[in-house]
Amino acid sequence: MEDVVALKTKNVAGNIRKIREYRDYTQDYLAAKLKISQNAYSKIELGYSKLTIERLFQVADILEVEVTHLLTLNHNDLIKIIADDENRAVAAG
Repeated sequence: MEDVVALKTKNVAGNIRKIREYRDYTQDYLAAKLKISQNAYSKIELGYSKLTIERLFQVADILEVEVTHLLTLNHNDLIKIIADDENRAVAAG
């Protein structure tokens, strides 16, 4: 059970990192937006810090993604969905 939770935690942390990189945001940028140190933010991405629900919603808001995407998708699917959403927005605009 603990192994499954640890794996899911690492997946969420990895999703956060992948989206941040896709958006070309630095760890410093997200840390500043969250009003925490870059080191504290780095621990979130590495899965060393436990995320509160509030912090998870804050991160999702900054990264402009649905919280459910952070929780459920693997990195590659997530980037594809974000790219598709952005392409549709550009085409519609």
